[in-house]
Amino acid sequence: MPTANQINPPTALLTIDMQQGIARVSAPRNNPGAEQKIAALHQHWRAMGWPLVHIRHISRQAESVFAPGQSGALFQPAFEPQAGEYVLEKNVTDAFCHSALERWLHVRGIEQLVIVGVASENSVEATARSASNLGFKTLVIHDACYTFDKTDFAGQSRRADDVHNMAMANLRDEYAEVIGCSELVKRFAAQP
Repeated sequence: MPTANQINPPTALLTIDMQQGIARVSAPRNNPGAEQKIAALHQHWRAMGWPLVHIRHISRQAESVFAPGQSGALFQPAFEPQAGEYVLEKNVTDAFCHSALERWLHVRGIEQLVIVGVASENSVEATARSASNLGFKTLVIHDACYTFDKTDFAGQSRRADDVHNMAMANLRDEYAEVIGCSELVKRFAAQP
């Protein structure tokens, strides 16, 4: 396994649900610069020849914006996969559940994952938990993930920052190392 503070290739970048439908959500959100950070990470991964995994939600509900055939299910133009990059379709929040992702990673000898995307407390958190439980060294880039305002179980409105921060707290230490994009860039620079 990679040691602490190392980014050892092959490290896969998992980008979750950066689809046109999520860009249409009008609720207040956090991390307005997340898309730029994700795009910069894509550029770095491509320059290094490291594996990118593009994960998109395909809903089983016909009325969903993420249903097959709906424009909302398509990737946002800035996050269109390039030739040779793995595209994974999921029907639930967890990208590992009912998919070939674990096998795809193991076949390629990938032991370390960097996770970005949306929504922090939903597909990002679910996928990161499974990744850790399956033995992958997992890093979640907190400022390259985002979510929206949400009503909690008690009926209280919560700001997107609060929802996001709780999701990152849920993951921190037990399931993933949660770091910022600038820390990840420093680690790239420190690699031999």
